[in-house]
Amino acid sequence: MKTGLFYILLLFITYCAAGQGVLEIYLPREITVNSNAPNLGDVAVIRGDEALVSKAETVSLGKISTGGQKVTIEKSIIAGRLVCSGIPASQVKLTGAEKITISQKHQIISGKEFVDKAAEFLSEHLPHSDVCQYKAVRTPKDLIITDVNSQISFKASLADSRNNQATVIVSVFSNDRQIDWREVVFSLKYNCNRAVAAADITAGTILNSENVKIENYISNQPQREKLSSLYGLAAKKNIPANSVITMDLVENVKPELVVKR
Repeated sequence: MKTGLFYILLLFITYCAAGQGVLEIYLPREITVNSNAPNLGDVAVIRGDEALVSKAETVSLGKISTGGQKVTIEKSIIAGRLVCSGIPASQVKLTGAEKITISQKHQIISGKEFVDKAAEFLSEHLPHSDVCQYKAVRTPKDLIITDVNSQISFKASLADSRNNQATVIVSVFSNDRQIDWREVVFSLKYNCNRAVAAADITAGTILNSENVKIENYISNQPQREKLSSLYGLAAKKNIPANSVITMDLVENVKPELVVKR
């Protein structure tokens, strides 16, 4: 008799549970979604009573602040959020991973790509004709774009130019709308030349192409002196061979004083 009552009670409990409906929720270990505010329906496979499935799918899992961020949520947290949404734990069967890692779909424009775009622009818009080398001082940070379907384009411009630096701004456009930009600073080097004594030059000697040789070198500053202007000037003092001749070592030829009697 008691055994019969037990089975009747068991059947009644099973019937009630079936009437209430049961959810089976499978959690993958990792998933990438389109939205930055995913719901449970975006990341999990949910089966069971249609009304409960619809309710469970709308359970919020929080927000992803940036495209590159990964949010990890444990199974127990999801169970708690289901309860808060009015779905009892007794009606939920959670399977799959113990925790799920969620990230938002995105595309990355690397700092190196910004440097390459800026260098390409600078090569065609050198601030000085004697610039022979340029190098990015630092690499800007990556840009993360969460709209993976947008058409991305770039536009570069010269923002500033000094003797030893040039700054290029690379603007980023999404569907013809500017969304961000990066600054790339380049150090500049110049082709220069200098006058060097080809032999020992004594004070008063007039400089010419025989006693002066021209050497090429690379400098952080553009050429300031016109070397051709040295020819025809006189050495103020003795200049040893292989010494660099600068304007402070020469002077205009003094006119010869003729005394008539």
